[in-house]
Amino acid sequence: MPLDQYRGALGIAAILLLAWSIGENRRAISPRTVIGGVVLQILLALLLIRFPPATRAILLLNDVADALQRATDAGTAFVFGYLAGPPLPFVETHPGASFILAFKALPLFLTISALASLLVYLGVLQRVTSVFAWLLRGTLGIGGPLALGAAVHVFIGMIEAPLLIRPWLERMSRGELFALMTCGMAGVAGTVMVIYASVLGPVIPNALGNILIASVVSTPAALAIAALMVPFGVGGAEKGALVAHPARGPIDAIIRGTADGIGPLVSIAAVLLVAVSLVTLVNMALGLLPAWGGHPITAQAILALPFRPLMWLIGIPWAETPAAAALMGTKTVLNEFVAYLNLAGLPPEALSPRSRLIVTFALCGFANLGSLGILVGGMGAMVPARRDEIVSLGMRSVLSGTLATCSSAAIAGMLTLP
Repeated sequence: MPLDQYRGALGIAAILLLAWSIGENRRAISPRTVIGGVVLQILLALLLIRFPPATRAILLLNDVADALQRATDAGTAFVFGYLAGPPLPFVETHPGASFILAFKALPLFLTISALASLLVYLGVLQRVTSVFAWLLRGTLGIGGPLALGAAVHVFIGMIEAPLLIRPWLERMSRGELFALMTCGMAGVAGTVMVIYASVLGPVIPNALGNILIASVVSTPAALAIAALMVPFGVGGAEKGALVAHPARGPIDAIIRGTADGIGPLVSIAAVLLVAVSLVTLVNMALGLLPAWGGHPITAQAILALPFRPLMWLIGIPWAETPAAAALMGTKTVLNEFVAYLNLAGLPPEALSPRSRLIVTFALCGFANLGSLGILVGGMGAMVPARRDEIVSLGMRSVLSGTLATCSSAAIAGMLTLP
């Protein structure tokens, strides 16, 4: 095995050490959660990367998320027409050009809100969380609500997943809340995976499968890293019975769920708009400085600097780290979609096929400043009483989510032959 592949193990150790070093309460760390999360991450990577039938099974689960998105698209198209997506009255100039966040991704929030309200009224979610608690309490030491939120974020997104367990959010411990936020930052929703795969298809073999594997494998890594940074107890959110759903029937539950989703939806859109605007203002100000290396100074270029040694640690040859670090900086300041577009446009000599795969895994997460606005705005509206706590954990969740995806990238590099 080449030295670059061995170095991935060093990268994982360095990531865990960094998470531990900036932890809030090291004495409260649960070794079972950390060790169990890392072991589960490795086992899932071995299963999904080396055993293709397992990947196909996960793709079937992703079909459920796709069905939710298509159903929402039908409603969005009825109200907003072609803004919901194809068929279009014009030619799409490049993949993803017709994707309008406000009309394509955000309406799914309302569908999930209504569905979650109905499932709580029927008692289904309560039973599902108890099953997840039984499965994961003895292994990773996490409770049912957190386990469910961590599992479904892979398929429905970082803000829709907390929405499914909204009745439990008020009673979650600080650590559980942070772990849920970290899981959301450490993956991408199934509803956007196809778009990313269409962009990467020409340069990454089995692009959709690799993106899905990256998101799944990063989930236990996110739990382990979150447990190091903000330790949490076992099943805190499950203590005490839930207040009875106020709805008078299934239809009323759907209507109440839809209405409850409107406030967070507006908050998400507003905070995201402001976050992107402020990043643009920062880049405009930095652009007034003298060019550096023939290129204008930007926030993403500055952030790329600390990513170079991290990219080397997870298995990318040093000569290729400038390109990889630039992609990570772009992903953190802007978003993973722009970074994937840039990856697809790199010349063949910029990154080897193995390095491209590692970067694909490392980029596969919502950990960026725009997503931070979505997460804080959405979850803050769901549980207003804990908004200050969510805000205080926001930037830490961007870091923890990034560390989780880089950890998965290191494992993917070790399991991939050059």
